[in-house]
Amino acid sequence: MKFKRLHINALSASIMLFLAGSMTLQANNLEDAANELKMHQAAINIDENSFSCIRDMTPVRHFYVDNILGDLDATLAVANAPEGAKYPPGSVVQLVPTEVMVKGEAGTSPVTGDWEFFELEVSEDGSKIINRGFVDVNNRFGGNCFACHLPARDKWDFICESDHGCEPIPIDHSMTGALQRSDPRCGEEALESGDSMALFKLKTMVVIGSVKKWFEDLF
Repeated sequence: MKFKRLHINALSASIMLFLAGSMTLQANNLEDAANELKMHQAAINIDENSFSCIRDMTPVRHFYVDNILGDLDATLAVANAPEGAKYPPGSVVQLVPTEVMVKGEAGTSPVTGDWEFFELEVSEDGSKIINRGFVDVNNRFGGNCFACHLPARDKWDFICESDHGCEPIPIDHSMTGALQRSDPRCGEEALESGDSMALFKLKTMVVIGSVKKWFEDLF
């Protein structure tokens, strides 16, 4: 009987040690998972310092790309994919200095394909985030960014180009190019022939749009 009691006690002790080891292992796994999540959250953190001179990014046709997580090659591969593909997390896509799209981690915002939209104010001092979000950000012309990019969702991962199904924007490549070359964050302007006229037309459009909105709000 004494032998059986000792045997049972030894077995109980072994089970307790096993359970303690398992709990320690689970705790370590949970801690590792939490640390990994914190690393991802920290890595994808975006603030005003995340945005600088648009011309420091990599040009692709008429727009610029980058990757704030450092995976620029993967971003470029998708940007140049003839049949479209999904952009990797951290991808940054920018057509003009004041508007930016940033791809978040998977699951960040399924409805927008994990893209977050930013409206910026830019100057020689840097960038100021005026508005940011997923489905409720509007550009300076009053257009909703998400609604504009939605037609390009399935094949092109929400990236609009002339043949990606999106509605035409009210500015052409001469205007977007002029804005890129006159980004005040870049220092000295790099204007080309015709840029001054393109910028004048753009400013006129903005003024007209503002006056139109003022009348609409008034009446």
